[in-house]
Amino acid sequence: MNPGLKRRFQNRLLKWYGEYGRDLPWRNTNDPYKILVSEVMLQQTQVDRVIPKYHEFLDKYRSFEELAEASPEEVKQAWYPLGYNVRPLRLHSIACETVEKYGGALPRDHDELLAFKGIGRYTAGAIRSFAFNEDAPILDTNVIRVLHRVFIGSGGPKSQKARLWELSEALIPKGKGYDFNQAIMDFGAMVCT
Repeated sequence: MNPGLKRRFQNRLLKWYGEYGRDLPWRNTNDPYKILVSEVMLQQTQVDRVIPKYHEFLDKYRSFEELAEASPEEVKQAWYPLGYNVRPLRLHSIACETVEKYGGALPRDHDELLAFKGIGRYTAGAIRSFAFNEDAPILDTNVIRVLHRVFIGSGGPKSQKARLWELSEALIPKGKGYDFNQAIMDFGAMVCT
């Protein structure tokens, strides 16, 4: 990748984010539990539907320990009406495993995160980036749209996951993974629709 193009893209995107980035409740914390809850809730669900449920859910279950103590049925009821009801069960399972194996502290290691049922490569990257401030790549629908349009073009195949993951990782400015990842998601959601 051309270093000048890379730098221009990074600078323009971060400048745009500084001016237009959304103020979302999960951006006001670096608590791995709260980040995980937001990421699981946001899977295939619009932000405006997640915000009130995010607050309500965290009021009811304030930690991995509190979530692990609840029954799966209670967690499903607290999740309603977000849908995709496998998500609250997976989140409950992650909470139980986090309490049992890690003393209630979600690990930051990529491979340990991927070992949880319900945490894939995107969610592991999001946790590492947003909770632990690491320069970890992410690739969701919004990021794919931006990277594809800017770096691959309309003529390229739509499913180039490996290439898109490489781009996502290569584009993160050193020490700015949090802001860059939030910026590219916002840009994809708000502008590159």
